[in-house]
Amino acid sequence: MNDAQNAPAAATGPVRRSRDVPMLVERARAGDPRAVARLITLVESGDEVLPQVAAALAPYAGHAQVVGLTGSPGVGKSTTTNELVRALRARGHRVGVLAIDPSSPFTGGAILGDRVRMQDHATDPGVYIRSMSSRGHLGGLSAATPQAVRVLEGAGCDVVLVETVGVGQAEVEVASLADTTLVLLAPGMGDAIQAVKAGILEIADVFVVNKADRDGADATVRDIQGMIALGERAPGEWRPQVVRSIAARGEGIDDIAAAIDKHRDWLERHGELRRRREARAAAEIEAIALGALRARIGSLRDGTQLPTLAAKVAEGAIDPYAAADELLAQLGS
Repeated sequence: MNDAQNAPAAATGPVRRSRDVPMLVERARAGDPRAVARLITLVESGDEVLPQVAAALAPYAGHAQVVGLTGSPGVGKSTTTNELVRALRARGHRVGVLAIDPSSPFTGGAILGDRVRMQDHATDPGVYIRSMSSRGHLGGLSAATPQAVRVLEGAGCDVVLVETVGVGQAEVEVASLADTTLVLLAPGMGDAIQAVKAGILEIADVFVVNKADRDGADATVRDIQGMIALGERAPGEWRPQVVRSIAARGEGIDDIAAAIDKHRDWLERHGELRRRREARAAAEIEAIALGALRARIGSLRDGTQLPTLAAKVAEGAIDPYAAADELLAQLGS
């Protein structure tokens, strides 16, 4: 199901602009893509019913396997995602895809082109594909991505694939969201060691050397394996897998799926899956709390407290740390 396509005949009624959360969740659970689309829209817009949405979805959280795909632009993330969807559907899994696209720093808009590349699954009711704009959020994701994952879990997806914006070395937020993180590389796109340093190496559970029919693929694999060998690991700790693929021809996709399965088994046997999901929940709670604090601080700008403190700091009557303490005391009162 690709956004509003393939809605069940029974799913009639004004879903498009509805804010009836129980009805939307019920229809999403029944497989209505319009209801799923509406819920994600409410999440993305930060609608005031968002707490109700989160509460309604809470009983269905934690049931889907979340797989993140990241890598530099042009390595074949969308093609690999498309082929992984095909492999997962062959296993009978319901699959959700969140494809994060970069937004314009000038207009805030986004092309949302990743979904166009996945039209092979547009008529499959067992697949839901949603493109989301990053809206300037750093880290390769959208700020709404964690709650959008919860929507897809609530809609009964067995696997959720999260494809990031083409990332640089420091944009590694997907690792805090995914159970398993795939880092895609391609030969001929620069020094492989440069590509995986500064954080990317640490977040990868599986390295995928895509476009492996190109010259330099063997060297790229050796470079990655050499970097992995240099890492320090405790006994029994996960060692990242290195897999070759030619996603455009559907080659190597079964090997990628097998590596994901192997990592999932390791996560469950070592209790790491629960630890990662608890860390993910902690990050969500912290982000929501910080967002609420920012909103309250913003509301103080309309009053006198913040401008008064700012004036005192500017004239040297008080230091900024003391002013911040006063502001926090004001927020707590």
